[in-house]
Amino acid sequence: MFLVSLVIVLVVGDFASTFFYHVPQHIWGKLHLRTHHDRSRSYWDHAVLSKDPEILLDGLLGALPYLLIAAALWPVSAWSAAGAVTGLLLGQGHVWWRHTVEIGWKSPAWLVRFARSTGLVLPEDHDGHHRNPDIEFGDIFRFYDVPARYALASVRSFQRRRRTALRRLERIRALRLMRYTQRA
Repeated sequence: MFLVSLVIVLVVGDFASTFFYHVPQHIWGKLHLRTHHDRSRSYWDHAVLSKDPEILLDGLLGALPYLLIAAALWPVSAWSAAGAVTGLLLGQGHVWWRHTVEIGWKSPAWLVRFARSTGLVLPEDHDGHHRNPDIEFGDIFRFYDVPARYALASVRSFQRRRRTALRRLERIRALRLMRYTQRA
């Protein structure tokens, strides 16, 4: 139960955080983009040192899915509780580690091979996400990147089509109103 809970917190938590917080923030939100992708800020400071309430709120909202999953696993058994807590600690450690490029971290070749085979996000991968917010999704695992990009593109496309349809409808209403007032 320890390992199962640990894996569930990390894998399912990353899925939930990616698709229920991160991707929606990239589409509709401003908090995450303003705090996490602001090029004028050090993202080492953002992720590790900051006491700014907006940055802390963004971090808490991103961590909330992990916390909820851990809380659901907690009462199952002592081993599942220990696995959930260990998963949370590993996840937090990963958050700090993935922001180390800015302070000079370079992943060794053996770690890059391991990360590619397991889908683990490296600091260099996350650095790519800071530089281009539309790539390298997934807090811990890279295998959420492609589905997240697809979801982002699909919703944006739907929103464009919806805006176009609403503009057409507005023009039709305006023409009808103009015709109606001309008759009167």
